[in-house]
Amino acid sequence: MNTDSSATQQADVKAFARSALLKRIVQVLGNLAVIAIILFVVSGRPDWVWAWVYMGAGLAVLLVNAIILLPRRPDLIAERAEIKASVKLWDYLLTRILLVVGLSVFLVAALDERFGWTPPYSAAIHIAALVVMILAQLLFVWAMVSNKFFSRVVRIQFERGHHVETGGPYRYVRHPGYLANMIAMLAVALVLGSLWALIPAGVSGVLFVVRTGLEDRTLRAELDGYKEYAQQTRYRLIPGLW
Repeated sequence: MNTDSSATQQADVKAFARSALLKRIVQVLGNLAVIAIILFVVSGRPDWVWAWVYMGAGLAVLLVNAIILLPRRPDLIAERAEIKASVKLWDYLLTRILLVVGLSVFLVAALDERFGWTPPYSAAIHIAALVVMILAQLLFVWAMVSNKFFSRVVRIQFERGHHVETGGPYRYVRHPGYLANMIAMLAVALVLGSLWALIPAGVSGVLFVVRTGLEDRTLRAELDGYKEYAQQTRYRLIPGLW
């Protein structure tokens, strides 16, 4: 009887994980579709070359992300699909503000393309920004692979045996995922040819600094071993600075 009950429970867990995994894939593709709509509809330019370059690079990074993470971290992808009750209220609010500000980078860039606010600059700048964006996204993937508790929200994942991860980029800074996001958003603005889009990208960076400080304080207070890790890895976000 106990064996049957255990088998049923394990089947339920696997079914939930598959459902959550599918939900996360739909979320990611949905986000990319929203960005595409903003870029091409708002700009009125279905032939906008650098928007297509961005979309192609974004899809390529997602594919690499999936190839690396699906076999190694399916539980993490499932975790990132759900918003749990233990999420901190301040982070619940911050993540929504960050979503709006992040989308505004694409909105401002699309408006810039439509009305020509930023004078055209050389392809070399676009390409350099594209390289930086891709490297930042690969840093993000590296952080996810290195940390099986890499949630979208700030919470202590007691049900998953949450502990401090110190490998990969976590040897150098305590929040490499946020650093990757900050760099990527600034690079995106330049890939899309908009100096004006650097303004919301900069606001996004400031919000990530705030979130880093609040999360770091939470982990120090609630996650066993984090204080010792913080003493060993001194910098929260930017090596040599903070």
